[in-house]
Amino acid sequence: MVFLSHICSQYSSPSPIFVCSISCFLLLLLASFFTMSLAGKITTEIGVHATAAKWFNLFATQLHHVQNLTDRVHGTKLHQGEDWHHNETVKHWTYTIDGKATTCLESIESIDEQNKTITYKLFSGDIDHKYKKFKFTFQAIDKDQGGAFIKWTVEYERLAEEVDPPYGYIEYLHKCTKDIDVHLLKA
Repeated sequence: MVFLSHICSQYSSPSPIFVCSISCFLLLLLASFFTMSLAGKITTEIGVHATAAKWFNLFATQLHHVQNLTDRVHGTKLHQGEDWHHNETVKHWTYTIDGKATTCLESIESIDEQNKTITYKLFSGDIDHKYKKFKFTFQAIDKDQGGAFIKWTVEYERLAEEVDPPYGYIEYLHKCTKDIDVHLLKA
């Protein structure tokens, strides 16, 4: 405040309204740093034994098999479209998050074959009750010594501050990744 008064006094004496306005602005700015953002991103990397190529092939060309590789996915079916891996196709998923059966629709937003990356948009069902925006990004990265890292990024925007960040989805992705890795090693 002393600094502000010094600057203002060089030009004219600061009016109490001006100082109050600046003080209020600074307080609001400071308060905004302590307010939780509704949007966020959570990233996790999981070491797996199967190669990045096997992982990417499963998610890019055989996504419908995931329901047979982990008991956390109860079922999936085509909701709209005929090709499981086309970006205009919508799939219906039923799975368990935090011990609760959950449903959503999903579509592929983008596929980057060179970087073995796929981004999925999740919506409808239980997602829309908590989140305005919800995306998974899957990336398979080869390790130098064999195997791979599976990198999952969950990008979201909550509808309200009362909605928790989707940590249950990170746990779900960890468990599914471990289950699927066992099956990919056998293939």
